[in-house]
Amino acid sequence: MKIAGLDIGTTGCKLSVFDENGTFLDKAYGDYPVKRGGWEHEIDAGAIYAKVLSVIRQMALQYPDIAGIGVTSFGETFVLADEAGTPLHPAMLYTDPRGKEECRELTEKLDPLTIASITGLKPHEMYSISKLMWLKKHRPDLYAQAKHVFLMEDYVVFCLTGRAQIDYSMATRTMAFDITALDWSDEIFAASGIDKSLMSKPVPTGTPAGTVRPEIAHKTGLAPDTKIVSISHDQLAATVGAGVFGSDTAAEGAGTVECVIPVYDGLPKLKAMYEGSYAVVPYVIPGKYIAYAFSYTGGALIQWCIDTLAKKEQELAKARGISVNELLEGGTEMPTELSADSGAAPTGLLVLPHFAGAATPYMDTGSKGAILGLTTATTVSDIYRACMEGVAYEMRLNLDCLQASGIHFGMLHATGGGARSSVWMQMKANILNLPITALETADAGTVGSAMLTGIAAGCFADLADAAAHMVKKEKVYRPDPVMHRKYMAVYERYKKLYEAVRPLV
Repeated sequence: MKIAGLDIGTTGCKLSVFDENGTFLDKAYGDYPVKRGGWEHEIDAGAIYAKVLSVIRQMALQYPDIAGIGVTSFGETFVLADEAGTPLHPAMLYTDPRGKEECRELTEKLDPLTIASITGLKPHEMYSISKLMWLKKHRPDLYAQAKHVFLMEDYVVFCLTGRAQIDYSMATRTMAFDITALDWSDEIFAASGIDKSLMSKPVPTGTPAGTVRPEIAHKTGLAPDTKIVSISHDQLAATVGAGVFGSDTAAEGAGTVECVIPVYDGLPKLKAMYEGSYAVVPYVIPGKYIAYAFSYTGGALIQWCIDTLAKKEQELAKARGISVNELLEGGTEMPTELSADSGAAPTGLLVLPHFAGAATPYMDTGSKGAILGLTTATTVSDIYRACMEGVAYEMRLNLDCLQASGIHFGMLHATGGGARSSVWMQMKANILNLPITALETADAGTVGSAMLTGIAAGCFADLADAAAHMVKKEKVYRPDPVMHRKYMAVYERYKKLYEAVRPLV
């Protein structure tokens, strides 16, 4: 018996297959185009589904005994669909500016703090309800035809099973879900003018939707009794995949986006969360909640540095048979004082990592990145390391802001490509003053999805059993008190950076 996790991303989807003991076997990936022209940021939901079928077919041909597939996806983006689930228009991405005026109108009807107390979200046009209001106002013909409003998780689940259900964490991304009542908010829907009956039924994270429809089994090669499971928003799945289930530990996703996700044993202090624009999300464990503290550019900033500035270093690394990351981080044939274990001193440069706008605690899409302190002696390696520092300082800023919400964790579990960098992991441990456990998996989202699918399929008894099989620890990085003090001296300057740069850009 096999289990699989389907991760639907903004630019592509991936299906990872594991055996009944949680051992990774194989994966298939397919991408699809995203339109980001002018003021429209859109994606074709039909193209996403076609690619989902493609990756399922690839894996089902090799593993015909897949017993269950868990579905997780990126959030906010939705599509109006007809009775059969056929999309009626291109889906608006969360970055699409439409809905800004409608969000303002909603906050005139309901106080922003009231909205946050219901939904766990500070009002923002990125969430689905504002864009739904825009569609109803500007495309009433489409709205009149609609029989469903789907986010990408419940859209794919409906296409595969015929059942319209959405898990609590994904429903939260609409800004229309009551995170304490665990149901759609009548108050939000009344104020927005959107028909609540169009929405899928909210269900707990990890709820099976049923088996695949016969025609899907025929198209893909899946067995007719293959279960489809509604998993979650991708960040929640990554938290599960990191083996983080209590308030003593937080997940750190060191991927394209940098994200720290703490767990709360009860509802956190919502006013503190509101002030920092932190989303409060019902967790897989009843009564517990998680929050997202993130930077849009984590690994993306490091990749920008490599692609833009390190062309010569890429050639040199290739000639030496090492990665350019190893070269820039002080690997083979580089000075030993830059090695991960030495605790290299701060660069002294300041990098504001807002190269794609500012996420929490600012939520300022107009903010821009900056590099300060350059001299003629500055090297590409210096800038590379300073970019790493900037991402870590930004997360330190977030953790400082979250103190008022009642966080208690004393350990981070790190996943993603960045967790493979011993230099970056040690730097983060020194800046955050927290031990960080690097996990073996780079893709915690599909692991978390497969863990919950394995529970639904009967492979694992519970979360602890699933984690024992699938969450594998590699190394613990512990903070160096001396290096922490050195970084904190720079951090005091970093805290002033946004306010200094923002008026200029």
